[in-house]
Amino acid sequence: MTLGSASMPRAGLARAKVNLALHITGQREDGYHLLHSFAVFPQIGDRIALEADDRLNLVLDGPFSRELEGSSDNNLILKAVKGFAEKASIPVPAVRLTLTKRLPVASGIGGGSSDAATTLRLLEDFSGVYLSEETMQGLALSLGADVPVCLFPEPQIMRGIGDVVSQGPSLPNCAIVLANPKKNVSTPEVFKTMTERDNAAMPIMPEKFETLGELTSYLSVCRNDMQDAAITLCPDIGDVLRALDGNELIEFARMSGSGATCFGLCETRNAVEIERSLRSAHPDWWIASGPLK
Repeated sequence: MTLGSASMPRAGLARAKVNLALHITGQREDGYHLLHSFAVFPQIGDRIALEADDRLNLVLDGPFSRELEGSSDNNLILKAVKGFAEKASIPVPAVRLTLTKRLPVASGIGGGSSDAATTLRLLEDFSGVYLSEETMQGLALSLGADVPVCLFPEPQIMRGIGDVVSQGPSLPNCAIVLANPKKNVSTPEVFKTMTERDNAAMPIMPEKFETLGELTSYLSVCRNDMQDAAITLCPDIGDVLRALDGNELIEFARMSGSGATCFGLCETRNAVEIERSLRSAHPDWWIASGPLK
């Protein structure tokens, strides 16, 4: 292992993965659902810090760290470290990983997947061993269907079970507001509740959205096919969507992933005002805002 500057601490933002559109287009014989989705990665996320230590160690802090306590054996970050070591043919790195968990758990914005993907990229820099993209993609997929797309936190189009990703369109300067009623929603239960699984794919997408209006116009003819089922299981999602839709500064609102996090798109200058207004009206919700790009 090339240690060079390995003792230098490193840190990364594990950005939330927000599905601006999510079409369920079928189901495989093994039960996995097929999708066609437009995913973006705003400047909102968990923070992961990595530094040399005398052994592999994961430290949890942040407002949602308690929800992960006691699950270290199944933590995707530790699985990512061990998987990377195996693929890189190196010993398991003696590192201290500190996860500042800012994103709610099981909330439809890929927090755990993004944590794992960010850890893999930090490990490459730490070890000096850079896996081929094919090997890295295979490792990421072994950790979860959403991990591959999180390796590249930029606009992406997802197909297959989420494992087939391609570059998405350029985005306009705008912002996003995320809101979650602090209710966990089970993705398998949402799929089980859905009545239609063979839906149309997204319309042809331009290479670039020049304005927020162009982006919202496109999204208005798209869907999140999991939204109605998620609301059936968690009616609070409907309350969040009504709050976002009812804010005149929000141009477009929808649920992300399988919920319960919902998003509102807005002009950058209005994001902080929207966040403050929502926090005042709904102090029990998790709310965050940031640039979409």
